[in-house]
Amino acid sequence: MKNAPISLSDVSHLPRWRRPESLLFLMAFAMPVAFATWNALLNNFVIEVAGFTGVQIGWLHTVREIPGFLAIGVIALIMIVREQVLGVVSLLLLGAATAVTAWFPSLGGILTITMLSSIGFHYYETVNQSLQLQWLPKERAPIVLGRLLAAGSAASLVAYGLLVLTWKTFDLSYNLVYLVSGGFTALVALFALYAYPQFEAPNPQAKKLILKRRYGLYYALQFMAGARRQIFVVFAAFMMVEKFGLGVEEITGLFLINYLANMIIAPMMGKIVFIKGERFVLMLEYIGLTLVFLAYGGIYWLGWGVLVAAALYVIDHMLFGLAFALKTYFQKISDPEDIAPTAAVAFTINHIAAVFLPALLGYLWVVSPGAVFGLAAALAMGSVGLSALIPRHPEKGNEWRLLPRVREVAPAE
Repeated sequence: MKNAPISLSDVSHLPRWRRPESLLFLMAFAMPVAFATWNALLNNFVIEVAGFTGVQIGWLHTVREIPGFLAIGVIALIMIVREQVLGVVSLLLLGAATAVTAWFPSLGGILTITMLSSIGFHYYETVNQSLQLQWLPKERAPIVLGRLLAAGSAASLVAYGLLVLTWKTFDLSYNLVYLVSGGFTALVALFALYAYPQFEAPNPQAKKLILKRRYGLYYALQFMAGARRQIFVVFAAFMMVEKFGLGVEEITGLFLINYLANMIIAPMMGKIVFIKGERFVLMLEYIGLTLVFLAYGGIYWLGWGVLVAAALYVIDHMLFGLAFALKTYFQKISDPEDIAPTAAVAFTINHIAAVFLPALLGYLWVVSPGAVFGLAAALAMGSVGLSALIPRHPEKGNEWRLLPRVREVAPAE
């Protein structure tokens, strides 16, 4: 039986590798190995093995996002199990489900195993976000979150690099790659479950549904982010396979470039959030995404080629990496005890559009792919307007501003 939980203020006696921040880095590295591999192979796997079209891929992603919409269930689960345990067990489920993905090559089988892996992914992400904001002090959070993103990018880089080097060279099968990547994540989760003590944050979390008016801007930004991201996740990579016929090693090569860039840029962006604030970084992200989605439409409207599409895909992915600024914005305005339940509520809000958009846009895709990206550009423009409402120095009582021209005064040190 494990010893009693250890307070965050009493972890200095532990070896550095057994401290809370090290556990966050371990999980940040383990999760992308399974998820990134699944994502890299997905479009080729479902097209080659199951004969998916835009309609089926839309339904697949709708099913995949249902657990995200139900992330609010985390509030009920943390009544009976500790957040840290729930997060690690969810990571274990993600790894195990990914490992057996190729065993179910039919539409029904793919949808079922996708649902299971998605439960693991979304519940892990919900709890992980909560633990990050509880375990990291506000003054260090932007920098550490940037480094955590870089760690995840490094894991993805390793997974994609191995795919590029070995997929054709050793004529690998989907089954072997899924087994190795998912199995690795599952083993790391088991190690994390037994090698780390239970950590006790200083503020016990509320175990009930929390909706507060002063978090309204955060909720709105989460909704827009979820709707916008779905179009990128579902249709950008699918376009690369359907329109340009890219193979596994070429798609994986694009992912490789994406994560190499994030490894370099993410820590720098963490420092920029610390210096310039969340409003600056989020507006930079959303303006960039608006231009990128309009350019995606140009691939269909103006006939731009595969090199333009590949460049846009890399830029798109890099811009999405800036979204951790939304986490630090919430950390600054929230009551400490609200972090866990609000993380669950935010994930549900983030996935409201995700449940119906992929399926609906799958039908629009077969008529006008450019229109799908035009809608994404409109959503990104809406996010620009919302992010302009974030104060330069957000805090409790100063969550959003309606009069941007009013001069803001930095809080006293």
